[in-house]
Amino acid sequence: MRRKAGLVLLALAVFFAALSPLLRWYAFPRLAKVPANQYQDMVLEAKDATLLDYGTMRAKKVPKVTIVQTLKGNVEASERIEESAGRDVVVWDGLSYVVGPDGKMVSKIPERYIFDAHTQEPVHATGEMVDGDPVRRTGIEFKWPFLTEKRAYEYFDAQARVTAPITYEGTRNFRGLEVYYFEQTIPWTKVKIPKSLPVEGLTPEAVAETGTTRWYTTVRKFWVEPLTGAPVYGEEIHREELRGGALLGDRDKVTAFAGHVKMREDYIAHTVDLVKSQRLLILLMTSYLPWGFLTLGVLLLALALYLEARSRRPSGPAARGGRETVVGQRLSRALVCRVGSAPAGSSGHGCFGYRPRSSARTPR
Repeated sequence: MRRKAGLVLLALAVFFAALSPLLRWYAFPRLAKVPANQYQDMVLEAKDATLLDYGTMRAKKVPKVTIVQTLKGNVEASERIEESAGRDVVVWDGLSYVVGPDGKMVSKIPERYIFDAHTQEPVHATGEMVDGDPVRRTGIEFKWPFLTEKRAYEYFDAQARVTAPITYEGTRNFRGLEVYYFEQTIPWTKVKIPKSLPVEGLTPEAVAETGTTRWYTTVRKFWVEPLTGAPVYGEEIHREELRGGALLGDRDKVTAFAGHVKMREDYIAHTVDLVKSQRLLILLMTSYLPWGFLTLGVLLLALALYLEARSRRPSGPAARGGRETVVGQRLSRALVCRVGSAPAGSSGHGCFGYRPRSSARTPR
């Protein structure tokens, strides 16, 4: 019975020991993915900012500029692209909507970001665009890969339509989470004028005819939770200028926007709570379950070997009887030896140290 139980435990030990690496290196890369129907929004603010008044074409200080960013998963588009791409694809329709202190729109820039659901690598397909202009992205945007590494990544800048390194600058603690801090600098770059402007009838083509151009620079900062690859906080030191042309009169340039853009506090708390819950699922797949299964396999193997050893060891009355037989045989051999060597004239009980008294009687 013990031997059968040992074999069953041995089979279970092999099963759990094999399941441990399979879960981590085979199942996790295939199961961990961004859902195609995900929706998220974020509100950022730049307080004490500088903003261009398009009515006077003069820059002025304002108490606050608000940027609302939304990302909506387009399930229908992702399913259509998956048929030709042959892999899991996510399509995010994004919108960056800038609002002035009076609540009026300053600019809005839509974009479509198409990427691999597992690796976050860009997938090139019809419809990939920024502000209606087709683009071909390289590098990540919005989200880092699962199990983010301590290294530089290529990051796509939607304003400049360029990809530049975003470098790892160290590990930090943010609201109780260990995060990786990344930073990217985009130098002054000539960029396109948004197609939606706050002045009715003013179009990018009309601005271009005046010879005025738009320039942009930013320092982009992200605090990224490494297991999920999700940013929990972000900032930008953002500057835009209009330069040259008849639109500015005798001025060489004017600030269109300048401000230190930060996530609003209520969205920080919501994002941290969301990432903490998602982080637990990643830990289960990459650490808790694989190590737990491996430990369980080792324990089961030790128990199986113990039962096997017990099954080979004699026990019970039969074993005791066997020991008694051996002792009896040894004692018998000893007695025979002593009797055979008794002195002549003895009664043969010399083995007990008894020698009979001899009597010499004188014949009469």
